[in-house]
Amino acid sequence: MYKPATIKDIALALKLSPSTVSRALRDGYEISTATKKVVMEYAKKVNYQSNPIALSLKNRRSYSIGIVVPKLANSFFSQAIAGIESIAYERGYHTIITQTHDSSERELINVNHLAQRSVDGLLISMSAGTSDYGFLKQLHNDGLPIVFFDRIIDEIETFKVTSDNFSGAYKATESLIKSGRKKIALLSNAPQLSITNERLSGYMKALADYHIPFRAELIRNCSKGGNDYQEVEDAVKDLLATPNKPDAIFISSDRISISCIRALKNLNFDPKEIAIAGFSNSDVVDLLHPSLSYVKQKSFEMGQIAVEMLLRLIESKYPITEFETRVLDTELHLIK
Repeated sequence: MYKPATIKDIALALKLSPSTVSRALRDGYEISTATKKVVMEYAKKVNYQSNPIALSLKNRRSYSIGIVVPKLANSFFSQAIAGIESIAYERGYHTIITQTHDSSERELINVNHLAQRSVDGLLISMSAGTSDYGFLKQLHNDGLPIVFFDRIIDEIETFKVTSDNFSGAYKATESLIKSGRKKIALLSNAPQLSITNERLSGYMKALADYHIPFRAELIRNCSKGGNDYQEVEDAVKDLLATPNKPDAIFISSDRISISCIRALKNLNFDPKEIAIAGFSNSDVVDLLHPSLSYVKQKSFEMGQIAVEMLLRLIESKYPITEFETRVLDTELHLIK
């Protein structure tokens, strides 16, 4: 019968105390480099694996982090999760990843499930369908460390990291204006999301700076965040049916950008008639047809910063009362 190696086994073999072996395996500062090397090499030789259950009971931690995102198939979120995991695993934490599909009901279920699994903390990017944050406030008040990334909220005072959505939207809209477009529509996400309002503000400021009148009839919100293709196609049809139809569309969401391009192809529109710019972190965005200028976010870096913030909350010996919101630059990639 297979019996895994234990700290006591390693200590016996190396004629060290179990506490010395334990500290060496945890890279304790009080253990010499030479001893650490001997212990680590022997542990690898006998395929020693730490016991997470025993460790969690001892330290009252599960060494797991809950991640809640709208959709894993979204390039931005898959890249952000890669950034989170690159730090978490190095620090001895596992991740439990859930997706909400931009549903408030699913978000509530997922968050409660993670809390019941006793995760040490929560990283969350808000669902497009959520406007009541009471369940998160309660968990936060109960002491669960929570960090928001990308889609953040003002209602909870904690660490947050997001993109410079205002600047990204401004640059994308400006690029359409500089290409000679004057009737620029906005295809946007759910209005309650932080990213929606920030990108709307950037779009409006670019129009104002170039003396182009703002036209409310050229704004369409997709409350399901691009997860419902028909919703996006209907919005595009609606825009193209307006009496003074747009000559450009700025799309303020990664997922909606892909659905919009698909809709325009299905509607057999002439790419010369309507220019497109949008947010996208897709690895194949340059291959899309019709092509679009796009704003790229620092998703991997955002994930790394978010998990570093969360680990500060989890591992701090004293309550943290001062928080920061990091805002990362975006990059505009123009159609060549």
